[in-house]
Amino acid sequence: MLLFGRSTYSVPRLTKRAAQVLMAVVLTALASLAILALDNVLTTHSGWRQGFDLWFAFIRRSDILGTIVLTAVVTIASIYWTPDTPRK
Repeated sequence: MLLFGRSTYSVPRLTKRAAQVLMAVVLTALASLAILALDNVLTTHSGWRQGFDLWFAFIRRSDILGTIVLTAVVTIASIYWTPDTPRK
């Protein structure tokens, strides 16, 4: 079951895991955007636009995207495949 606001959707288990991985990847990218943009504003006094450009160049690298996706997959897998965790 996927929950969006007050609505619930019945989806296959693989689709739910893929949505969870995608959400983790997006949240990681947004966190890195906040860190890089704020760092650029606070240290070089060049502004948000240059911080965004720096983040965009950073996030487009295949090794960075691969690391983000791999971390999200391993995290979701460890949460659901641990014997102590109830499976739903």
